[in-house]
Amino acid sequence: MSLAWIGGTGLDRLDGWADWERRTVRTRYGPVTVMASRLPGSEVPFFFLPRHGESHAVPPHRVPYRSNIAALKQLGVTGILASAATGCLNPAVVPGDLVLLSDFIDWTKQRERTFFDDPDGPVIHLDLTTPYCPRLRELVLQAGRETGVPLHPEGVYACTEGPRFETPAEIRLLQRLGADLVGMTNVPEVVLAREAEICYAAVAIATNYAAGLSPHPLTHTEVEAMMEQRLGDLQRLFRRCAELYAPADCSCHHALDEYRRRLDRPDLTIPVI
Repeated sequence: MSLAWIGGTGLDRLDGWADWERRTVRTRYGPVTVMASRLPGSEVPFFFLPRHGESHAVPPHRVPYRSNIAALKQLGVTGILASAATGCLNPAVVPGDLVLLSDFIDWTKQRERTFFDDPDGPVIHLDLTTPYCPRLRELVLQAGRETGVPLHPEGVYACTEGPRFETPAEIRLLQRLGADLVGMTNVPEVVLAREAEICYAAVAIATNYAAGLSPHPLTHTEVEAMMEQRLGDLQRLFRRCAELYAPADCSCHHALDEYRRRLDRPDLTIPVI
């Protein structure tokens, strides 16, 4: 029973943490390198997984989402906190703001979105009425209050395929669909975590105004620069989450129960090895 942090753009390291152990986890979708540690005075393991690799060499559309979640499942992770760099669509959110995600729009095109794609396997229709774990979201809000790190309590994330930035017309469409933020990585990660019955919450960092809203062309440099500015606050927020985290039963851990009953498969879970 443990907690993991998936770090996005600009978060391929954790400052102030010691005694990291590098682990390679082999899954049926490929090997994954994970850093393992413990909080001072705690025996509960904590894992850190840089989504884009340790040198940020993996673009959004090639992130091994299934491998990453399967590896964390194999390590016994019960809760995941993720970060995501995003563009602002909602005028109430400005660059530098932190937003606790509450819903998403999937605008990706060619990603492997599920663990349950075996032609001979069960057909699973996953409920995502609450895409992000309510229990973990409340934990993040509590950590924000206790650390003094302000964050918007909810926000709708639109996930695009990447690796290119969006066009102004696409941004206008996503605004009309109700998106507050736009990024390239949170889907299918959040979906796969639910299939794996792992609690999952994500904090978005608004790094820039989206295309057509920004007064200048978008660059990855400005994204990285803003991430560097907010790195300390985000690490402080997530560290407090790790200190507060106590594994407990949650509806996320029972996401597949309907199918276990219907298929008479009490052992039904995602294939990881």
